[in-house]
Amino acid sequence: MSRYRNPRVKKTEAVRVRFTPLEKKLLRDRCKKEGYKNLSNFFRAKVMRHREIKKIEVSSEFTSLIKRLDFNLNKIGVNLNQVAKQINSKKNNELTATDRHTLDKVQQELKQCFSSLQKYMDIIR
Repeated sequence: MSRYRNPRVKKTEAVRVRFTPLEKKLLRDRCKKEGYKNLSNFFRAKVMRHREIKKIEVSSEFTSLIKRLDFNLNKIGVNLNQVAKQINSKKNNELTATDRHTLDKVQQELKQCFSSLQKYMDIIR
């Protein structure tokens, strides 16, 4: 079996680049760290800008949190749109007590969203 992925397109051209022993060691280390089998694949990916797809594993707790945040942020957006629509429909553009209450609720929900995100950002760092 051919070592080429596409037997019709064989890689026949070579490019020579000189490095110091330290640079070569650093390149090999980085190549290995990023999961490439050899320097050729590493250089090809970097120079030709092949898309690198990295799978990130997250906990079910994190997935649940993101879904809740998405739902809450959508709800906040709906509330803000309702307040903006009411303000724009009035001639004097003043906030009513209901508008202020809605904005206070929105602010509290945003604070909860940000504190949840901050908790996970602290874990990631």
